[in-house]
Amino acid sequence: MILVVCIDDNGGMMFNHRRQSRDRAVIDDILNNVSKCVKICEYSKPLFENSGGEYIVAENFLETAVFGDCCFVENCGIADYIDKASKLVVYKWNRRYPSDFSLDVVLFDDRLKLCGRTEFKGNSHEKITKEVYEICEE
Repeated sequence: MILVVCIDDNGGMMFNHRRQSRDRAVIDDILNNVSKCVKICEYSKPLFENSGGEYIVAENFLETAVFGDCCFVENCGIADYIDKASKLVVYKWNRRYPSDFSLDVVLFDDRLKLCGRTEFKGNSHEKITKEVYEICEE
């Protein structure tokens, strides 16, 4: 499975039970460069509805994901699923937002090997950083 998340500079993902930010360029990058089909929960559906890309909505998408599935996660933890994953794709907003829900995986963990970093201009953010980590078995 490929896990995909968006975070701010403090690892924040959500504030006051809503996403910190959204950017069409991130969704386009996911669908064009990470996977043609993305598994998501109902909460994330508005981000993908008008993208022209393929997505599958299921509340238990992380539990049922298999090798090769791409899962976009924004309102739950991923630590319990990291061992099922082969990659972690992190989009960084390069800003500090208030947050009350943060990424529950440490990016400098020995199991995560940074294998790519790119920057691109978003629609709402001047610079978005994409980091791709391979997940090594312990």
